[in-house]
Amino acid sequence: MSAPNRRSRPPLVLIANDQEWSARSVESVLGPRGYAALRVATSQRTLELARIAQPDAIILDMGLPDLGGRVVCERLRQDVHIPLNVPIVLTTSAVASRSEKLEALSAGAWEICSEPLDVEVLLLKLDAFVQAKLAADRIREETLVDEETGLYNARGLARRARELGGEAIRRNDAIACVAFSTEPESSGAELDSAESSRIIAETVSRVCQCSARLSDAIGRVGPNEFAIIAPGTTEEGAERIVARLRDSFDSLRIAEPERRLRFSASVAGVANMAASAVDTMELLYRATTSLRQTRGFAPHANDTAVRQ
Repeated sequence: MSAPNRRSRPPLVLIANDQEWSARSVESVLGPRGYAALRVATSQRTLELARIAQPDAIILDMGLPDLGGRVVCERLRQDVHIPLNVPIVLTTSAVASRSEKLEALSAGAWEICSEPLDVEVLLLKLDAFVQAKLAADRIREETLVDEETGLYNARGLARRARELGGEAIRRNDAIACVAFSTEPESSGAELDSAESSRIIAETVSRVCQCSARLSDAIGRVGPNEFAIIAPGTTEEGAERIVARLRDSFDSLRIAEPERRLRFSASVAGVANMAASAVDTMELLYRATTSLRQTRGFAPHANDTAVRQ
């Protein structure tokens, strides 16, 4: 039997079972198969560690204390911090009835297995599930589009910036970059960071799709940071883009209680790309760096992706 493809670390399996002998028996067969394992014994700890450890698969016992495996499975599927492509296998000490199998699948499990476990079958299924999960991860990492907004991600925007820069050089044309950020104003009831990021992403996507030109390339370069590459636009034209965006965001309110979005922006541009000593990647880097300095932030992890 072949083990899963290796990355910089082995695939991690979270085993949630309060029966130590059962958990250890599963763990003992995972190591030789090329997996790393992490054991937990309560429902709450399962929910916490699934967020922290970001496992590649989860094996849940139906008899897990407090909530039970099926409810934990449902909550894991509802947690925005845990990707939906993480396979969850439920185990039960009894023979699962048809209704129990249907409930497990409805809760988001990929499989339900009865004890004593057929180890060979479990490992073959786990291999297939984890391979599918890792393949989806690779596709997500290689894509040029940000999932939440439908805009370019940092990699996609960098590629499009080079293309637009080449066109501007051939045409002796102007080109500009607008980097901007949006954050909800502080209030007594703070949003969950993931929920805040999702709401802002959807809002920015909606505003940009309504106000941007078809020729503009728009991308997300940080959690709440975005950039626009505008061909045929000087710095003065970029400032007008900023003014339009500011007006749009000033009129919006998000979440409960309603709050305004705080908007910051920075621009960089050249009047003739062919005669310029900088390229579009440098313009993008300058605009995003200036934005982050204005906001008082240290260099962001995406700086490397933006500058490449």
